[in-house]
Amino acid sequence: MAKPKIGVQLIVFGGRQNEDLAGVLAEVKEAGYEGIEAGNLFQGCGEEAAKKALADTGLLVTGVHGGYGDLTQPDNVEQNMAYLKAVNSRYLICSGVSDRSSIKGYEDSAETFNELGRRCKDEGLVFCYHNHAWEFEDLGGVKGMHRLCELTDPELVKLCLDVYWVHIGGEDPAEFIARHADRAEYFHFKDGGPNKEDPSGRPYFIELGQGEVDLESARDAALKQNPEWIVCEQDRSEKDPKVSVTESMEYLRKIGL
Repeated sequence: MAKPKIGVQLIVFGGRQNEDLAGVLAEVKEAGYEGIEAGNLFQGCGEEAAKKALADTGLLVTGVHGGYGDLTQPDNVEQNMAYLKAVNSRYLICSGVSDRSSIKGYEDSAETFNELGRRCKDEGLVFCYHNHAWEFEDLGGVKGMHRLCELTDPELVKLCLDVYWVHIGGEDPAEFIARHADRAEYFHFKDGGPNKEDPSGRPYFIELGQGEVDLESARDAALKQNPEWIVCEQDRSEKDPKVSVTESMEYLRKIGL
C-alpha cells in the first residue's frame, strides 16, 4: 500500500495567497508538504505567476476546490477542468448543494453531480463532494448527506471527506469512511470541536492533534482506501499560518503519515 502524499488547503492563509502566492508556497514547502489545495490559481493569481510559484517550490496541486454556484456554471467547469489538466492534477472538489434546507435540494444536486462526475471521468478527472456538518442535519427523518450518497453513482461522485465536519455533524469519521468505502477517496484532516464557551456552540478550528477529533482512527480508516492525498485543512488560525501548518505537519508525521 503506497503512502499518501500530504497536502494543505491554503484557506488557513486567509487570502494572502492571492497577493503573495510565491511567499505562501515557499512557507508550505518549508513546512514539509508535498502539495496544495485551493481554488483555481490561474483565475486567482494569473497563469504565469501560478506556474512559476509551483515550479519554484516543486509543490503539486492536490485538486481545485469551489462552491456549488461556481462549479455548476458550464464555463467555469470547463476552465477548472482545463486548469487541472494544466497542473497535472485530477480532483474537482465541490462544496454545497442547490438548497441545503430541503431534501429536494440534495436530490436535484445529486442529478447535477452525476452529470459532472460523468464529464470528469470522461476527461480522466475525478469529481468529489466535500461535506460540512450541515449535511448531517435532520430534514424530516432524512439526512441530506445520506440522501446525496444514496442518489449519486459511486463510480462518478467520490467524497472529499472532511473528518472534522463528520464529527461535528454527529457521526464517527472512521465508521463513515468504512461505510462509504466505494467512494471515500480524498481526505481533509481538520481538528477542533464545538466552542463550549460560545453559547451558539460555533465550531472552532485548531492545529491537528490539539482538538477533539479522533484523527488516529480516521487515519486507519483512510489508509485502507489507499488515497493519493490526505490534505490538512484549518479554516482559520489564531497563530501565524506558517506556525499552524508546521504544527499540523509535525502531528501528521508523529502518527505516521
